[in-house]
Amino acid sequence: MNPASRFSSDVLQVLQRHRYIGEFEQIDDGRAGKFRVQLLAKINKCGIITPRFSVRKAAFLDWERRFLPAYNMGLLLVSTSSGIMSHHEAQNQGIGGVLIGYIF
Repeated sequence: MNPASRFSSDVLQVLQRHRYIGEFEQIDDGRAGKFRVQLLAKINKCGIITPRFSVRKAAFLDWERRFLPAYNMGLLLVSTSSGIMSHHEAQNQGIGGVLIGYIF
């Protein structure tokens, strides 16, 4: 199990906004900590994208075709200058970033 970090917390907040998970809390275990997460939706697949690909704001559809099973099913996680967000949020804000993961 990976230790709790701000990066992990930011990813969990994105998943919570998109209703994949419910409430989550950080538990202090005397070391780096852990997260307790309430699952809401059935998650079929969740993964990281390595190597980290840079993506422009206009190229999200190509990456969506590559990693997601169908159009508008699931989301790509993107690290941007404005923080971690889904590819839908990045498209709406008109910014690109670096792909870090996917979930559907």
